Amino acid sequence: MKNTVKSITSIIFGILSIAFLGCSSDDSTDNSSGDNGDGNSVDATKLDLNQFKQEGVGVMMQAFYWNVEPIGGWYDEVNSKIADWSATGVNKIWLPAPGKGQSGKESMGYDPSDYFDVGELDQHETIETRFGSRVELESLIQKAHDNKIEVIADIVISHNSGGGKEANPLRPGDTEVYTLFNEQNGNASGKFNRDYNHYHPNDFHNNDGFEENPFFAKTDLCHDQTYVQDWLWGRDDSVAEFYKNTLKFDGWRFDYVKSFDPKWVKAWNDKVGGFSVGENFDGNAQNLKKWVDASGSPAFDFACFYKLDETLDRNKDLTALGVDNNMLRKIYPDKAVTFTANHDTEKDTNTDNNISFGNKMIAYAYILTHDGYPTLFYNDYENDQFKDKLKNLVLIHNTIAIGDVQIIKATKNEYIMKRNGQGNNPGLIFYINISNQAKQSTVTSNWAGKKLIDYADNSKKAPIAEANGQVSIEAPAKGFSIWSIAKE
Repeated sequence: MKNTVKSITSIIFGILSIAFLGCSSDDSTDNSSGDNGDGNSVDATKLDLNQFKQEGVGVMMQAFYWNVEPIGGWYDEVNSKIADWSATGVNKIWLPAPGKGQSGKESMGYDPSDYFDVGELDQHETIETRFGSRVELESLIQKAHDNKIEVIADIVISHNSGGGKEANPLRPGDTEVYTLFNEQNGNASGKFNRDYNHYHPNDFHNNDGFEENPFFAKTDLCHDQTYVQDWLWGRDDSVAEFYKNTLKFDGWRFDYVKSFDPKWVKAWNDKVGGFSVGENFDGNAQNLKKWVDASGSPAFDFACFYKLDETLDRNKDLTALGVDNNMLRKIYPDKAVTFTANHDTEKDTNTDNNISFGNKMIAYAYILTHDGYPTLFYNDYENDQFKDKLKNLVLIHNTIAIGDVQIIKATKNEYIMKRNGQGNNPGLIFYINISNQAKQSTVTSNWAGKKLIDYADNSKKAPIAEANGQVSIEAPAKGFSIWSIAKE
């Protein structure tokens, strides 16, 4: 009998222990988060976020990926997406370099030969570029403008490809170079003809890179020469003027800016204006700051990208997200163009410099709730598994992702950030949880007495903030939530 009583007592104790553990911060059924007591969520309705739309706020779409298909039809493909992107909240699209490349119809634009042939001259065994014809490009730009979207051109002025062979006497022991560009050699337009004198080394110097050697040493363009400057941006019929005033591009993405002095980006922008962003492939935020200071241009925030890769995939530890000044967006939020993927990081051969598929949405949620100017990658947005979620995140970014950024928590498994809102705009609280179970955390909000709702649709809770603003919010296992006030 004593053994029977002891067994019953043990069972009761076990049940009570389980019940007690069920109220811990790692369980998603804590009644303090707004349940009505029977395990069901309190009813809550989202606000119509469109009332908070911010003037001039949007996101950029990288409108291509590596080796886009169909060859010759890409401009038309992008044209067909414009209306949807505009409705989503995209306000800029970034197109690949438009000029004819050495690889002809196979070229992705990063082997520039003739800057003025954008798909209308017969050279490199094609008239059209990989992306289409000049007529199709201009139609796409007009369609974007009709939908209030600016169009950004990829500018590759660090190196050239596809010229004729000649001897450069300033390269002793290695004189043969492909630097002769004229009507018969990779420059059918006859504009900006050039030869070895316009490349490195030359009578001026060996290179003009920004703390790094040239990308292609034998065809590294020398920007210090007046002739080169004039044809790239100085003349009224320069490359920059042709792209801006004839083709109607609205801005520039400068490729591989480490291979030339940042002052040339400033010179280009001073001449023709427009939006500008530099590809400084560097994970050090201070190096990005240095380039931004010298060029006056925003830069892609590779430091942010690598921190997301590090915290979500490599180390599986969110602590670094709370460190000061380790991203460009933390130093210069108005100069940081954030991203989670691009044509380089998503190449089939790239296995080290990308954010895993399973963590993509967490990474996008991060950049679309924080400050900085976010970029969407074509293949991610057009993926049916991501599209609706990204549309919702863009809406959140364009509306309630406003106000000062305040980091509330940054631990191994949890990261919580608050945007403090502005005026009648309530702002938001963003919660990442990379552990294997749901998490809850009590935070101090700006919403005393208000009912909250997860605008990311990842939690069914509807907690009510106390009079002092304190409220218990949750995030699902290996996921995130985005909290703001519910409709009253």
